[in-house]
Amino acid sequence: MELTIFILRLAVYILAFPMYLLNFLGLWSWMCKKWFPYFLMRFSVMYNEQMASKKRELFSNLQEFAGPSGKLSLLEVGCGTGTNFKFYPPGCRVTCIDPNPNFEKFLIKSIAENRHLQFERFVVAAGENMHQVADGSVDVVVCTLVLCSVESQEQILREVCRVLRPVTTTPDPQFYFLEEVP
Repeated sequence: MELTIFILRLAVYILAFPMYLLNFLGLWSWMCKKWFPYFLMRFSVMYNEQMASKKRELFSNLQEFAGPSGKLSLLEVGCGTGTNFKFYPPGCRVTCIDPNPNFEKFLIKSIAENRHLQFERFVVAAGENMHQVADGSVDVVVCTLVLCSVESQEQILREVCRVLRPVTTTPDPQFYFLEEVP
């Protein structure tokens, strides 16, 4: 039994060695940032097919939270490839934030496919530090499949509260989040 465990451990070490070496050389993070958007683009198509009815239901009342201007201002944190765009109401002004700059070209493609939206800008930043987004500047914050992968959930929620329009206005601003629950 000990020999079997030794052989299995050795196999894992051998298989993982290239990743450790790339990480040691400082290349692993770069490779992940570069290739993750391609993986997510393929994965999100399947995911959206499975979650379409839930997303339609979740986002069905977004327009009700438009500010005094009548236009809905939405911030999507961890926007990825823009897979939620087709569920947003027409005329919605969308600002996207993601720490991976390699998502921008996928966002541009997604915006071109969702002409019913008004794309404001793409901000390269982590959700825990959204200082480029002004205080009280958005009506709704959307965050799907992100809270499970951030460094500090508390900090991201503080940032969400900071950028949402003040609660004294009507209707109250909203924070939408969707996470997979086993």
